[in-house]
Amino acid sequence: MTPVIVLVTASSLDEARAIAQGVLEAKLAACANIVPGLESHYWWQGKLETAAEFLLLIKSSREQFDALSILVKQLHSYECPEVVALAPEAVEARYLKWWRDEVTSGS
Repeated sequence: MTPVIVLVTASSLDEARAIAQGVLEAKLAACANIVPGLESHYWWQGKLETAAEFLLLIKSSREQFDALSILVKQLHSYECPEVVALAPEAVEARYLKWWRDEVTSGS
């Protein structure tokens, strides 16, 4: 199991909570943190946009990424949601064992 942190932005706290609950119930993640108060600035369809969003930090695995991405897109209101995986450089051993145990228990 290769750990990844998946970044997903959501339009509301309710949407962020639904995504977190969905990926956890599907055992596609060990943990999902919701960070409020995000202000996003981005290009969308040729226009510069600004939006208040919530950031999810989803602890998953590279092996689960495709399934997690599909589920996020099903639960998400955006036409093109952010689903970006980052590989951590190092993870404390006990936390990594817990992370791996939780993500692989659903496989």
